[in-house]
Amino acid sequence: MRKATVAIVGRPNVGKSTIFNRLVGERISIVEDIPGVTRDRIYAEAEWLNTTFNLIDTGGIEVGDEPLLVKMRQQAEIAIDEADVIIFLVNGREGITAADDEVAKLLYKSNKPVVLGVNKMDNPEMRESIYEYYALGFGEPYPISGSHGLGLGDLLDEVVRHFPKLEMDEKDDDTIYFSLIGRPNVGKSSLVNALLNEERVIVSDMEGTTRDAVDTKLHKDNQDYVIIDTAGMRKRGKVYESTEKYSVLRALKAIERSDVVLVLLDAETGIREQDKRIAGYAHEAGRAVVIVVNKWDTITRTEKAMKEFEAEVRAHFQYLDYAPIVFLSAKTKKRLHTLLPAIQLASENHAKRVPTNVLNDVVMDAIALNPTPTIKGKRLKVLYATQVSVKPPRFVIFVNEPELVHFSYARFLENKIREAFGFVGTPIKIVARKRQ
Repeated sequence: MRKATVAIVGRPNVGKSTIFNRLVGERISIVEDIPGVTRDRIYAEAEWLNTTFNLIDTGGIEVGDEPLLVKMRQQAEIAIDEADVIIFLVNGREGITAADDEVAKLLYKSNKPVVLGVNKMDNPEMRESIYEYYALGFGEPYPISGSHGLGLGDLLDEVVRHFPKLEMDEKDDDTIYFSLIGRPNVGKSSLVNALLNEERVIVSDMEGTTRDAVDTKLHKDNQDYVIIDTAGMRKRGKVYESTEKYSVLRALKAIERSDVVLVLLDAETGIREQDKRIAGYAHEAGRAVVIVVNKWDTITRTEKAMKEFEAEVRAHFQYLDYAPIVFLSAKTKKRLHTLLPAIQLASENHAKRVPTNVLNDVVMDAIALNPTPTIKGKRLKVLYATQVSVKPPRFVIFVNEPELVHFSYARFLENKIREAFGFVGTPIKIVARKRQ
């Protein structure tokens, strides 16, 4: 199910980053009393009334044609374009300024729901001036204080009220939904085009649930796939390509709807920090993962070079040790035939169920091989195990005392389960629970 997206927009130094940090519950954005500190969009997940949503902090919108101001305005415009609902923030200590009017004009053109927050209204007597903000034309202004957390509940109630109806995607159980994520210029579009140009592939377009997205059906070797487009990635391409951070929210939206996520790496430029951040989103979401090393045609393609690059990938992506690695070239289509089988295997394992009796045989054999630890005079007793869900496979192990399950022993049991049942391409989750 796709999450709604909320953007916090306003001129510089109205408290956007303070509000952002307050809503997500941690200090992510840099807060400093200097205009223009936040220059790029920053994304995080927030929650209100059991509803989670994506929150975007933006650089302040300013008029002017200096390169930095132009870039900040572009970033804010992208955030507005991505958002389902916009929080327009103004400074209650300064009244309505010419810059606020400029931001308001930009928001009028967006045709998006706008909730007006008047920040820095710390004292009750300051709230007597709240009525002047009706002049901005966005309905009721909500007096808030980001530094003290006052009034945010009323503001968020109004924000959530404007969320679109985001129903669960209706998926065919036999169809594999997969998306491609990665930093700009790793070859996502080229790989999609290469897949769709394969011989004996039936292609048709299908409306996606993400705004401006068109999902693409693909049929190959008696298997149906849907390639999830990332919300109109080609639209306003030059603006999006001007910053590497454009890909984060689009990756999140695609991941939410995927069974399998392809993490694309560029063999020519190597592994970057952003590659690891983007891949982490798929892992944290519990999706099946296939690591795709693209542009392999630009490298001296020897068995030794492949092993060396694979070792480098494993060193950088230790948390994705379950993910298969596919080397290919979208441009020349070399080794392209190895990709869909890897996607299919990862999808099958992502939805795999293990019979309880067989699972317990494996767990008990593992315990016989490596007895449970004793901590502070107490020995861990594993009573039995069962699989409770799929996508990703989740196992509950009932024990005498859950706090005795050390991370290293849980990892040992996970490795033994993987040895017995495979689970290539998918994370698996093990939860210790006390038997009642």
